[in-house]
Amino acid sequence: MTVSTLTKGVLAGERRALSKAITLIESTRDDHRIQAEKIVDALLPHTGNTIRLGLTGIPGVGKSTLIESFGLYLLEHGHRPAILAVDPSSPVTGGSILGDKTRMEMLSRDARAFIRPSPSGGTLGGVARRTREAMLLCEAAGHDVILIETVGVGQSETAVAGMVDLFLLLVAPGAGDELQGIKKGIVELADMVVVTKADGDLADAARRAARDYSNALHLIGRVDENGNVPVVTCSATSGFGIDAMWQGVTEQIAAAKSVGTFAQRRGRQAKAWMWDEITETLISDFKNDPNIAKTIKDYESLVENGRMAPGVAVQKLVGIFKR
Repeated sequence: MTVSTLTKGVLAGERRALSKAITLIESTRDDHRIQAEKIVDALLPHTGNTIRLGLTGIPGVGKSTLIESFGLYLLEHGHRPAILAVDPSSPVTGGSILGDKTRMEMLSRDARAFIRPSPSGGTLGGVARRTREAMLLCEAAGHDVILIETVGVGQSETAVAGMVDLFLLLVAPGAGDELQGIKKGIVELADMVVVTKADGDLADAARRAARDYSNALHLIGRVDENGNVPVVTCSATSGFGIDAMWQGVTEQIAAAKSVGTFAQRRGRQAKAWMWDEITETLISDFKNDPNIAKTIKDYESLVENGRMAPGVAVQKLVGIFKR
């Protein structure tokens, strides 16, 4: 499919065209990268009128289960959600399971929703390298609520906060206390804390966890445009609290738009994206430089054998690259 065909297909909301376009932007081939940039540039005017949410939490907190329940709720209320689920890549084989569709069986069967699992590919921060572009493509295809599910490894899941309107931290009952306020990190970035599995025997524990996290957020002075960061409890299996979660999202978005911080946040994110691209492009050019390719193995050997400090090797290699 040509760039023009893919672009028209995405704008028409064709799932096959959207899937192929995302595959193209995730490719590492240079010719594919050129085509992908043309597609993103052509679709950019058709993006932005959406809500972008990032969801993170440790493995076992119930991210996929909650996202499916939340996605079905959005469908019932006239929205078209798109889920970009990032799956960890093996540091040994480089492969990923990409099994998130299996966990979201009911949602994946609805043609109004779109679910795309992508490998992290060694990218740090819980997201894939091309998650931003994939998000824009989903928006151009008519999906108005974009959910980014991170890898889910803990305190390092912060990169997604730099590409969404709201960053939701999912925690399990008994997983946190006031000490989280001292640890800061991921809690400090959260726009909303969602305590999952708030049903059955865990209902009381979930309420206690909600109080603990409210105290933690108070300790670090974390507030939003409404004066506080919401902490909600919910159950993906029963649907309890899903409406409160969505209400908290819409209220925060409305408040941010009313004071102008919504547009400011997206503007900062776009600028940060540009600098990320500059960094990646320079690193790629450095590695592909023929003069570097001739000498890099020698310097790697010197550093590996302890005969040259890494910093000295860097300076010499950069000097070669500049010349």
